[in-house]
Amino acid sequence: MREESSKIFISQQTERKYRALLRAGRTALQPDGYKDIRKAFRMIMQAGDENTSLYGQLALDFGLDLALSAVEELGLRRSAVLASMLYRFVPSGKISTDEIKKTFGDKVAVITGELARISGINVNDTVHQAENFRNMLLAMITDISVILIKLGERMKLMRILDQFPENERFRFASDTFYLFAPLAHRLGLYNIKSEMEDLSLRQIQPEAYRTITRKLAETTAKRNRFIREFIQPVNDELTRQGLDFSIKARLKSVYSIYNKMVKQRVDFEEVYDLFAIRIILNSPPEKEKSDCWHVYSVVTDFYQPNPLRMRDWISVPKSNGYESLHTTVIGPEGRWVEVQIRTIRMDEVAEKGLAAHWKYKGGQADENMVQLLTQIRESLESPDAESFERLDNMKLNLYSKEIFVFTPKGDLRKLPVGSTVLDFAFDIHSGLGATCVGAKINGKNVSIRHALQNGDKVEINTFKNQRPNADWLSFVVTSKARNRIKTLLKDEERKISEQGREILTRRFKNWKMVLDDHVLKIIQKMYRVKTYTEVYALAVDDRIDYAALKELILEKEEKPKTPERIDEQAVVKLARPKQGKDGKDFVVIDGKAGEWDYKLAKCCNPVYGDRIFAFVTINEGVKIHRENCPNARQMAEKFGYRILDARWPATEQESLYQADLWITGYDEIGIVNRLTDVISKEMNTQIRSISINTDKGIFEGTISILVKDTGSLDVLINRVKKVKGVLNATRTAI
Repeated sequence: MREESSKIFISQQTERKYRALLRAGRTALQPDGYKDIRKAFRMIMQAGDENTSLYGQLALDFGLDLALSAVEELGLRRSAVLASMLYRFVPSGKISTDEIKKTFGDKVAVITGELARISGINVNDTVHQAENFRNMLLAMITDISVILIKLGERMKLMRILDQFPENERFRFASDTFYLFAPLAHRLGLYNIKSEMEDLSLRQIQPEAYRTITRKLAETTAKRNRFIREFIQPVNDELTRQGLDFSIKARLKSVYSIYNKMVKQRVDFEEVYDLFAIRIILNSPPEKEKSDCWHVYSVVTDFYQPNPLRMRDWISVPKSNGYESLHTTVIGPEGRWVEVQIRTIRMDEVAEKGLAAHWKYKGGQADENMVQLLTQIRESLESPDAESFERLDNMKLNLYSKEIFVFTPKGDLRKLPVGSTVLDFAFDIHSGLGATCVGAKINGKNVSIRHALQNGDKVEINTFKNQRPNADWLSFVVTSKARNRIKTLLKDEERKISEQGREILTRRFKNWKMVLDDHVLKIIQKMYRVKTYTEVYALAVDDRIDYAALKELILEKEEKPKTPERIDEQAVVKLARPKQGKDGKDFVVIDGKAGEWDYKLAKCCNPVYGDRIFAFVTINEGVKIHRENCPNARQMAEKFGYRILDARWPATEQESLYQADLWITGYDEIGIVNRLTDVISKEMNTQIRSISINTDKGIFEGTISILVKDTGSLDVLINRVKKVKGVLNATRTAI
């Protein structure tokens, strides 16, 4: 044991790691960062103990290893290095983020806190939810250093995987392969990505891994000799021609070879492109293309190319900016060899500028991600201190519009930012959303309005008697929840309408009265509601005073606009009626201006075939009314002597009569078009006007039409009732 101070003792192994970190920090970090390493070391020494272990390593030693990797392999700076040392002690409470903030500042505390938070997240079914999990990590953090540290940590753990309990190795390797290796690929960390894939394959397919590594080792000398023989004539000729270039061979990773064997269903011996030859030219911009094609001509002078494997991304670069000339040629021993020809600038773009390999091999990328990758790679590979400072200050907000939350079983769900408990419930299942009354998030009960956060574990609480209401639409944010709530509300309104109409119909039947539009409008005015649906809801909720309603219907009718008295002789002069066999006078209606000075009353719009009567007015001649006109009773009571029988002609005339239809139904897209198509096209009926109002998913209104007689009107009404979305259609008297 050696002494770091008068109170703290460390083992020789821990001291060696600590001294190595100090040496690396002295070179790579600013003086303040170097001093802070010593402070952080003292903090974790005071917090740690022999029981704080991680897969066979003390958390103290692992933190030192991770911090050293952050400096040497990832090129991270002060804040990330300190967080790497400290964060393992935060979940246990041995070190608090407040203490870290006070000692090292806000940035170190933020990175440490985020590392501790995402380290406690586990996800089920990594094969199918890997992309969501990666996106959740990116959405949860505010500094890219957090992800880079986690990748470094995962890499360190994969290297000591043999120290894990045997029953945990496969799952850990699987998580690494499906979650972390693709994330490293996405960030352009190809060396880490390849090593993760190889070490994962070692656990997932141990026999295949051992076979490939053994055969690679067995063929190393032969392969190196083949590469030297292939390169030598090309190298000599390019040198003779005075070109500035370098040539290197790139061996495929074990996993890449395994993947090709599986996809192409071939043995190891049949994988001919175990490596690729890359020729990199130092050419000025104006000569880049010509020099690359010149090198291509030199290569193909020595080796026969396969024209089907030619890839010209110099003349037409890939969408991500990747430029290179690829060809596959037959080398010594008749083996195919891939040759990549590019300039230094092209190589930098391919390797770091736009993370081209991820974009063209790993899938699609958006512009924000491409820009982010460029910044990350430049920050990691640039030697100046300012670039590292830019990395420390980099904020990751690509996924600021999304959050990722867990179901009780550990499945991930992706939702828009601002999503509530109710949005989550409807995202799982419509029935769950319809009966949702709240949730338990991370063990705490919350309301349906509660806004979710990244990483929340959500368990929905339901109640069988819960019913959706319109207020829900004011706080849900997902279109799925909004659309489903609207549908449920329409269903609820349909049930209320049917139930309420049934209640009113039964009540009016007991009164020996008819429930029609005139009565419904009286109820609307009486209770100051706007729609029939609200009238029906009043009936369902038993909020109608039926005694008062009946009295109002019987006594409060609209008064006819006629004078109190008129000379009886004037009636005869105005009407000049005919006399029937029964001795009664009557007026014959022929549907046009003729001998009699009459008009069809607008209050009830009589149609040929209606039972009608004539009423003599003082200024407008004779008005023809339907017998069930709303004003008929008052006219008969007050001015009975001015009422005459009226009859339609025995044969139907060619006249058209206006009729008004009162229609109610569901406010659906295209409902008006469906109605007009049925009326004007299918029934060949002229439409004079349409007036439609909508409220809470229900529409109601009047359509004025021209018809020949009551028979055609009845047929039309029956057809309109069958239109999808129509609740009811009746002829209105007013």
